[in-house]
Amino acid sequence: MRLIIGLIVVLFIAGCSSIPFKETGYVPIDHEDPAAVAERYKNNIPEYIRIINTMVVEYNWKKFSCLGVIDINTTAGTYAAACLNPTGMKLFELSGNREGMDGYSVTGEFPHKEAFAGIIGEDIQRIYFDLAPPLSATVKRKKYEIVFRLESGPGATEYVFAGADAYLVKKNYYENNHLKWRVSYYEYKEKAGGIYPGGIIFNDFLYGYTVTLRLKEILN
Repeated sequence: MRLIIGLIVVLFIAGCSSIPFKETGYVPIDHEDPAAVAERYKNNIPEYIRIINTMVVEYNWKKFSCLGVIDINTTAGTYAAACLNPTGMKLFELSGNREGMDGYSVTGEFPHKEAFAGIIGEDIQRIYFDLAPPLSATVKRKKYEIVFRLESGPGATEYVFAGADAYLVKKNYYENNHLKWRVSYYEYKEKAGGIYPGGIIFNDFLYGYTVTLRLKEILN
């Protein structure tokens, strides 16, 4: 898959400890059929996702900001991404699939380049792949949420749907009943029949870092 960056206006993003997005308004959805909710959401996910995001990474009281281009094929399970810092310098570029990375380029600013690229690739998959729960997932219907849970090996993934549109608002991954990571989705936008989260927060509780993504442009 070819990644085209083109000319981009680089934006500087100031990080924030509070949630920088509008919280999902929780309304009763216990009347919704869980299977229909999952199927409707799945049908609204674009097969191809090509977007520009601003990104803020926070780790150990440090943070860096960049502007990223992400290219996803949800059907084939492939991705490509590149990120520029506020001065316009490319920080990294990588591509891959569910089996691993095809290639990567990381600046000298990051000491462990291959490990860093691998983490980014894995997080892209956690955020943008497998957004709809499979039919084998168990279902718990609550007044304000519909929660699907998929057991897989030592872990379990929860898909939490909520709000007036009953869209995916959280993906939680557990191992041994401990929350390892979470993706939170906010402010969905529509374009050409597809839906795109306007804001995403990824929390890795094992390594203690947070990635905040704000959608700037849909290139599809």
